[in-house]
Amino acid sequence: MTDTGNLISRNAVFARDRFRAGLRINPSGNLTVVGCVDPRVDPSHVLGLSLGEAAVIRNVGGRITPATLRTMGMLGKVGQAHQDSRVPGDWNLVILHHTDCGMTDLAAFPEMLAEYFEIAPVELDTKSVSDPFGSVRADVDVVKQDIPGGPGFLVSGLVYDVSSGLVETVVPATPLG
Repeated sequence: MTDTGNLISRNAVFARDRFRAGLRINPSGNLTVVGCVDPRVDPSHVLGLSLGEAAVIRNVGGRITPATLRTMGMLGKVGQAHQDSRVPGDWNLVILHHTDCGMTDLAAFPEMLAEYFEIAPVELDTKSVSDPFGSVRADVDVVKQDIPGGPGFLVSGLVYDVSSGLVETVVPATPLG
């Protein structure tokens, strides 16, 4: 078991060897990643991200739910409040799903899933719960419908294979708006 004493020790090594003072609140990579809470699929590790490079939102399945959209809206306001720390260039939203996701186990609980997505149970087929390739396409579509983009805002969908460690592009970076 990993206990808090072990975590404090690891943190001391981090603070000594890898901590970077002066990072800004806006990601240096103009990047937000939405990914799953599965411990095998930490987006920062899987995508080789550096500290401060991306905002990472993790939830069950890495799904774009109404709660995720609200979180992104709040993050957008924080980013606007710190506009001086924003790096010029396109803003990228990456949706990262993965194979062998526990979300597929939840297909047996349609009422729970419907509540999670804030939809009626009869609409669950549109969420492709058991197919990471279909689900990432569905979530990119939700973003394209629900987030006002405009020039300089991109969304893409990736699937990580937990067997090979490789990421596949399912939806290439597409402009919003």
